[in-house]
Amino acid sequence: MELRHIRYFIAVAENMSISRAAQELLIAQPPLSRQIRDLEDELGADLFERTPQGLRITPEGNAFLQYARQIMDLAERSRIHVFEMAKGIQGTIDIASVEGHAPRLIAKWIAAFREGRPNVQYSIRNGSTDDVIYRVTQGLSDLGVITEPLNADGVFSVPVYREPWTAMIPASDPLAKLPGDTVSVSALRDKDLIIPSRESRLQEILDWFPVEDGELSGQEMTDGGKAGSPGRYLRVRCRISHMLNAYELARQGVGIAIYPASDNHFSKDPDVIIKRLVDPEVTASYLLIWDQRHPLPHAAELFVKEVCDSLGIRMPG
Repeated sequence: MELRHIRYFIAVAENMSISRAAQELLIAQPPLSRQIRDLEDELGADLFERTPQGLRITPEGNAFLQYARQIMDLAERSRIHVFEMAKGIQGTIDIASVEGHAPRLIAKWIAAFREGRPNVQYSIRNGSTDDVIYRVTQGLSDLGVITEPLNADGVFSVPVYREPWTAMIPASDPLAKLPGDTVSVSALRDKDLIIPSRESRLQEILDWFPVEDGELSGQEMTDGGKAGSPGRYLRVRCRISHMLNAYELARQGVGIAIYPASDNHFSKDPDVIIKRLVDPEVTASYLLIWDQRHPLPHAAELFVKEVCDSLGIRMPG
């Protein structure tokens, strides 16, 4: 059995057609059919059932397909490893990231990882948590940095940072004039709010507010911009994906923006007063994520391992 036999088998299994697989592999159909027959003879089992309607993979073929993919992945990893031993680690690590503290984390990781690895390049893309999860699960980015919660199957995650939530308060609002650098969550109950657009964020923020006598809980959008159910609601005026929009809306007095602390780290504008949320003290957690269904390129795998080592965490997977 040679690697080409395994590669041919995978192509046929994924296309369920000798003709389409032959086109993909740039070889003629008869030799491809012969190679598949030779593989079946060597294994002593039919990998495909030939029917008038076309090919159908057998249980034995399905079992071999799992091993075949592992064999090809191992062959590629060994090729890359030997090449990098001779030439040094190469390639591009694609990282998708939310705003907030994530850019500082990524910059710190890259600064540490690039020592002794001058040939590695980086592609960094920004978006909301939902955008980042989509890119990672679709194999468009190797790694992602998001804020919890993570609602995606088959994704590895490592906690990398935690920070408090804050309120960006227009200077004209009475809350901005209160002494101290904190504000009670309950003080925001009847305020016009600007919150992140993720659907899970609405329920999370609702859960910060205690249920009072006669109140119900919920997360439906009701008339008048009220989010919640009768008796328990928030006046959500805007739901947005990016911090800069939240900041500018708060600066114009549209409402109070609720965002993680590092999203307003650079704010020096007297028109916006930043206060940390307390009673309860609530925090945002950042996760480094990657999809276990898409094998990491070697450079990205080493990158994750180094990040985990720096945090004293065992790399999942």
